[in-house]
Amino acid sequence: MSSTVSIIGWHHSRFGRLEAPDTTALMTEVVPGALAHAGIDADAVDGIYAGVYNNGFSRQDFQAALVGVGVPALAGTPATRLENACATGSAALYAACDFVDSGRGRVALVVGAEKMTGVPTARAGEILLSGCYEPEEADVDGGFAGVFAGIARAYAERYGDPSDAMARIAAKNHRNGVSNPYAQLRKDLGSDFCSTVSERNPIVASPLRRTDCSLISDGAVAIVVASEDVARTAPQRVRFRARAHANDPLPLSRRDPLEFSGVRRAWADALEQAALTTTDLDLIETHDCFTIAELLQYEAFGLAERGQGHRVLADGLTEPDGKLPVNRSGGLKAKGHPIGATGVSMHAIAAMQVTGTAGDMQLPVADVAGVFNMGGAAVANYASVLEAW
Repeated sequence: MSSTVSIIGWHHSRFGRLEAPDTTALMTEVVPGALAHAGIDADAVDGIYAGVYNNGFSRQDFQAALVGVGVPALAGTPATRLENACATGSAALYAACDFVDSGRGRVALVVGAEKMTGVPTARAGEILLSGCYEPEEADVDGGFAGVFAGIARAYAERYGDPSDAMARIAAKNHRNGVSNPYAQLRKDLGSDFCSTVSERNPIVASPLRRTDCSLISDGAVAIVVASEDVARTAPQRVRFRARAHANDPLPLSRRDPLEFSGVRRAWADALEQAALTTTDLDLIETHDCFTIAELLQYEAFGLAERGQGHRVLADGLTEPDGKLPVNRSGGLKAKGHPIGATGVSMHAIAAMQVTGTAGDMQLPVADVAGVFNMGGAAVANYASVLEAW
């Protein structure tokens, strides 16, 4: 869909195992900064859109109302909570854009947050499995990693073992994460470490190693979106040149898990709106919840034929100095993956790039950015094209 809404401000917390006790504290950390960055006061906000997955990470729910608990000046502002598995943050952002595009408001605040480390790791795994089709997939070995391990095994059977390509993706994203001040793991692990099963890099769900899996994280990100007339006087403004959302059936049994059909449709729709091809973009921030997902996205984005995603890596296309850098932030692999914050983070990082404010992550050419965020195993798929104006 065409859109006249723009991002005019943002604030990003560090991701990781944080001292903040809950999502209220996390959201309170980022909301004032986003408003200040946008150059507006709380009374200018017409609607709040909160993205929090929760589903058992905390007994406290009614997450949208918690924004006003932490920032009392917003307690009377209409607030709505969105949830769409790992695409929860993008769902909140797109709802805010629709609110502004419809004319119901001129300024909306989006805040994505998750507190995942307050429960034991085993319990976190159980909660994350609710993002699959429980009647058929809830008993898979390895939790949600087991779901994507099954996809990786299917890829190996059809096209050949993707383990080397997955290790290259992990190594690339960890190298990139070193220069991201928000990242949970700022360490270059190296290709040898990522490709070798060891005590420190064990198999989580065959063939996925620990380095093939994103991190359990806490964090929050807030974004302010505004109508064109408001954005014209903002300190910075980033236009949605395109945004698209496509779904696939939730049960993997009802589709080809390697097709990533919803990914292809959302991405193609966004590029058609923007009148661009994938290689016209200057960078992509994409959803590497597991390295096999990024590999399949290369193919869904049209960068390689099916089964040939490894060629993208061999050619260096997605490196920071390549034709199309992918996950210069370190992606979910190094940055972390606090479910509700992820989609908001990806758009904020892309906005930093196109405004030339990404610091040590900044790419030399970053005029037009693609963002792709997905919920579940490529079930809810969100694709955006952003540019500064």
